[in-house]
Amino acid sequence: MVETVSFTVFLETIGVLATVVFVLSSMLAMGFSLTLREIVEPLKNLRLVILSLVANFVLVPLLALVLLLVFPLSEGLSIGLFILGAAAGAPFLPKLAQAAKGDIAFAVGLMVLLMVVTIAYVPVVLPLLLPGVAIDPWAIARSLILLMLIPLGTALFVRARYGEVATGLLPLMNQATSLSLLTLGVAFFVVYFTDLVGAIGTTAILVTIIFVTVSLAIGYVPGGPGGGVKRVLGVGTAQRNLSAALAIAALNFTDPDVMIMILVVAMVGLTLLMFIGEEMGKRAEAASGST
Repeated sequence: MVETVSFTVFLETIGVLATVVFVLSSMLAMGFSLTLREIVEPLKNLRLVILSLVANFVLVPLLALVLLLVFPLSEGLSIGLFILGAAAGAPFLPKLAQAAKGDIAFAVGLMVLLMVVTIAYVPVVLPLLLPGVAIDPWAIARSLILLMLIPLGTALFVRARYGEVATGLLPLMNQATSLSLLTLGVAFFVVYFTDLVGAIGTTAILVTIIFVTVSLAIGYVPGGPGGGVKRVLGVGTAQRNLSAALAIAALNFTDPDVMIMILVVAMVGLTLLMFIGEEMGKRAEAASGST
């Protein structure tokens, strides 16, 4: 029994360390692969930027609140959903946009915009959404600044001043991101296996499906007349920032249900969005081929 507990603690520690490496390496990879012009250029449409911010930081958190009023979950699962509702800017949004045949330039700019706003937004809003839960806003802000903002800013600086160094480090960061994501996925899956299996058939799965699909509609509808932009804003709003959510959960909460909800949304949501994105892409290709 003691050996089982020790192994579980060991795996959980490995999962937390892998989460830290995943967030750091994904931020560095993002910075090494982008220029400020690539980030800023697609965001010159002020109306679209405002709509994107409202969709991600007003409507989606409100959606999470409404869902929890209709489908009450445990405190930990509720916290996990609220974290995801507040955290936007998924690092792999460009890949989803590519599958959906969306505007890749806008996907890059939107990803960075939402991620940077998330770092300032989550520490302020999460305590307001969870008034009965003891939360240290500065602890959350510090973890996001150290793991996301500083690495991204540093990598962007290196890319701007030392392009060859950034180009040389990018494959290493991509490998570290992939390996750490695999490691944390396996570690947390084993640690929380019983709880994840128990979530099958519960309202947590139903809440996840509704949360992802309605978030997709929230982003898609105000995306304007351009199909490529609409598809990007749709999948970009539905795919929450799992890097930020994992970092917040792993470093600031001890209730396992918080991580379980994030993992459920990660697995179910990403599978659902990849399918929807591929279907969107096929329809876009068919529409362009018929014109």
